[in-house]
Amino acid sequence: MNDPAVAAARGRGAGVWPLIRAERAALAADLADLTDEQWRTPSLCDGLTVREVLAHLTAGASLGALRWMAGVIRCRFDFDRQVAVRLAEQLGTAPAETLERFRSVVPSTTKPPLPPLAMLGETVVHGEDIRRPLGIRRDHPGEVVTRVAEYYQGTDLVVVAKGRIGGLRLVADDGPFAVGSGPLVSGPTLALIMAMTGRAEFCGDLEGAGAEILRSRCGAA
Repeated sequence: MNDPAVAAARGRGAGVWPLIRAERAALAADLADLTDEQWRTPSLCDGLTVREVLAHLTAGASLGALRWMAGVIRCRFDFDRQVAVRLAEQLGTAPAETLERFRSVVPSTTKPPLPPLAMLGETVVHGEDIRRPLGIRRDHPGEVVTRVAEYYQGTDLVVVAKGRIGGLRLVADDGPFAVGSGPLVSGPTLALIMAMTGRAEFCGDLEGAGAEILRSRCGAA
């Protein structure tokens, strides 16, 4: 029997921070032995190396609402510039420093004015932006990917996701996630997350009449 109070608490992000900490710790462990060449590998984020994406994650875990707003004002509401400035602050002088800075924010609950579920989504998605080009695989806990998928399917905050999957039926073949109506897109929950957030590289893991439609929408604003 579903408890409405529990469902409401889940919607507000109850219990999300332990999941975020676990995802950050797993990513730090996965990157512990990278070579300098691997750190320079292009990520799935256009124009950014895996090292730069990690610095971006550190920045997000170091930036409270007041500093975020101050930075936005200083950058004259140019959000891309704000992201670039904060990334540069956390990059450090060498990959080892970049990784150490990320390790230092693993337990952090500091965040911009975003819900905790958005921070979990950022950690999962950017973690895969790093792992996929490096050939690193992580079997994310089912609860994590399901909650992230449920979050993204209903929002275009930070990244277009809800708009990208309009008119499609998404169904996970490894968990309970299912949403929408229209041509079917099925596959692992993680692949659905990555595709709905614009990562065409994961569309090869998906099947159904809607898979090519979703691929064509990847990268669209």
